[in-house]
Amino acid sequence: MSDNFSVLLSHPDKVDEVAKAILRAFSESRVFAFMGGMGAGKTTLIKGFCSMLEVDDVVTSPTFSVINEYCCRNGDLVYHFDFYRIKNETEAWNLGAVDLFDSGHYCFIEWPSNARALLPPETIFLEIIPDDNNDVRNIILRNTID
Repeated sequence: MSDNFSVLLSHPDKVDEVAKAILRAFSESRVFAFMGGMGAGKTTLIKGFCSMLEVDDVVTSPTFSVINEYCCRNGDLVYHFDFYRIKNETEAWNLGAVDLFDSGHYCFIEWPSNARALLPPETIFLEIIPDDNNDVRNIILRNTID
């Protein structure tokens, strides 16, 4: 991806459609890093991704566990990270995050800047920007973090 790619999430009911479009556009990608402030919709969008991947488990933010593992109907695994509470990259390393990033399974990462140096170069970064009324989300995808 050489330029930014942007998609508009016009209503929460459209999360699955947006997730499906992103997964289709980046079909070879497996590591996605979600950026945005508290309440921007990171976990909600990840739930949409998991829905499109047919995750059977209940998808919740791993705020305290740091990593959740979900199973898809086809037996594949999905990893959901929330690095908000980690203090440094060493903590993420010690949790085995790098091994999971390299596993070939989908990895969805909230608060990726707390483990930036550990992310693989092919990571797709999704910045979620709410509009002024907090109804619409502009999702900007890029291959680098600014």
